[in-house]
Amino acid sequence: MTIITLWQPILVSAVFAFIAGAVIWMIMPWHKSDWSKTSDEEGVRAALKDLAPGQYNTPHCPDPADFKNPDMQQKFKDGPVAFITILPSGLPTMGTKLGLMFAYNILVAVVCAYFVSRTVSVGADYLAVFRVSGAVAFAAYGMAYIQESIWFGRPWSATAKTFLDALIYASLTGGVFGWLV
Repeated sequence: MTIITLWQPILVSAVFAFIAGAVIWMIMPWHKSDWSKTSDEEGVRAALKDLAPGQYNTPHCPDPADFKNPDMQQKFKDGPVAFITILPSGLPTMGTKLGLMFAYNILVAVVCAYFVSRTVSVGADYLAVFRVSGAVAFAAYGMAYIQESIWFGRPWSATAKTFLDALIYASLTGGVFGWLV
């Protein structure tokens, strides 16, 4: 069995994960509380207006030796401590984002196909294929968010909800691979 012979479960599982993502983010309520409004939105917008798209942090401390500086320590104590991502101005380009998300679903499915092709023999039963492809899909869709919570303050509740999303995507991916392999 090769990745090329697994083109059908790759494509079908990517479509199923894409549809599930659309339902989760547009219809289901569990991500609506992941983001909060600032107390002075207009003031925050004005303060950030001249920043180019990119990633920023405050207080900015590029040299670890600066953590010993009492002024820098006070900035962290006084707060706020923030990691900020600035996107280009304008309405979000949903078509591009949806296209990239589908490409990501394909990539996850290709990685699943690789592991299935290397660990499961031709004619393996549904559950054997489901276990491998589902576990790989879960790791691909969910595990990186743990680092976001550890290092960048992403709320653990948001990471837990993303794990639920990953479990749904992984179940669909594993189910499709088990069905079509």
